[in-house]
Amino acid sequence: MTRHGHVSRRGPLPDGTGGAYDVVVVGAGVVGCAIARALARYRLRVALVEAADDVGEGSSKANTAILHTGFDAVPGTLEADLVRAGHRLLSGYAAEAGIPVEPVGALLVAWDEEQRAALPGLVAKAARNGRHATRILGPAELRDREPHLGPGALAALAVPGESLICPWTTTLAYATQAVSSGVHLLLGCRVTDVVTAPGSPHRLTTTRGPLAARYLVNACGLYADRFDALLGVGDFTVTPRRGQLLVYDKAARALVRHILLPVPGPLGKGVLITPTVYGNVLLGPTAEDLDDRTATGTTTDGLAGLRTRGARILPALVEEEVTAAYAGLRAATGREDYRCAARPALRYVTVGGIRSTGLSASLALAEHALGLLSECGLRTGPERPLAPVRMPNLGEAFPRPYRDAGAIARDPGFGTVVCHCEHVTRGEVRAALSSVVPPTGLEGLRRRTRAGAGRCQGGHCRPALRALFDAYGKGAVAR
Repeated sequence: MTRHGHVSRRGPLPDGTGGAYDVVVVGAGVVGCAIARALARYRLRVALVEAADDVGEGSSKANTAILHTGFDAVPGTLEADLVRAGHRLLSGYAAEAGIPVEPVGALLVAWDEEQRAALPGLVAKAARNGRHATRILGPAELRDREPHLGPGALAALAVPGESLICPWTTTLAYATQAVSSGVHLLLGCRVTDVVTAPGSPHRLTTTRGPLAARYLVNACGLYADRFDALLGVGDFTVTPRRGQLLVYDKAARALVRHILLPVPGPLGKGVLITPTVYGNVLLGPTAEDLDDRTATGTTTDGLAGLRTRGARILPALVEEEVTAAYAGLRAATGREDYRCAARPALRYVTVGGIRSTGLSASLALAEHALGLLSECGLRTGPERPLAPVRMPNLGEAFPRPYRDAGAIARDPGFGTVVCHCEHVTRGEVRAALSSVVPPTGLEGLRRRTRAGAGRCQGGHCRPALRALFDAYGKGAVAR
């Protein structure tokens, strides 16, 4: 039987007559939403708390959207284990939930002798991570696979299984299933203090009022170290690492067939070129360590540097039209591994230091968090089925509503296009605005439908979208 939770965004927190929550998860990025979804399998009272007014508003919305196999993770690390498991779990979940995934494979391209010499070591590393299908390609086969590569490519490592995925739909699917299965999603709710006492629930002070929790999970991403500090823990420090990216228009999609990765060097993994499930092409990211945890703006130098590096890899790409530029922040902690820990004396779990692989590892991270909660004393009891979820398709390689005669026959709104760049229909917008976790603005609507994400960046469709939002979305803001 379906158990409905609720979504709350405004005003005082809902009446707490149920007493303390069994578990409060703080942070509604892809990892926090995955943890809340995993906890919803049990008869527990669970709250998912987020400072922003929507899920996936931090690092989760601004990444390279790749479902990684974990072939290049440091063998033996927690990250390596969880990315490998997460790839399998998320691949299966995506098929069930309607999350678009395209298994295009990856090529690590060697441009000099030093990089070519590193390829056999990467084959061995992949094997240690359980990926035995990688192989080295010579220049002729490489050119056959990617005819638009720039001159001078000497060899490549082919990595089957690396895939494109929709990060927006993934986070939203977890949150939707969690809420539909009984989780309370409390948005616009920043935790400012935590008081702990042996044998008593944690007392959380938030910007929307007090909360109580028997067990507490920190999934705060860029702010994980600061949340740790509220409980007197200081195991690591987060350094925000900015990655700037360029998004090229759909006309560029024919130029690239695989995810094109650099051969890692002493300074990191470098710049990649990848298609997206939306039909665009990404170039990036940069890697800039900053002090400001809110610095998501792009810079002239950063974008110019991307174009210079992109011109070597795929010269024709930089002649194509740029649709958008954006930047995301990743939580670097000075160690190539996740920072996950159980603290039984505090009944507290930290899931921190989650790097760019967090999307791929999200479902495995959720299972790992359940294990850490068990170490802290949480007894979940028997499992129960989760409410089923099926997400709207945002991928170009899969049927879209404007082409679906059956959907249009059932609801003519799905035959009325309102965003012509992305072929988003009135029916899709209306469905998003009435969904379990609706958007509160046009940015959230974009992540749920692609409306406004195309060549004109909403310049043409924004008035129509705003009118639809005013007609159907007011309840989402008030909740």
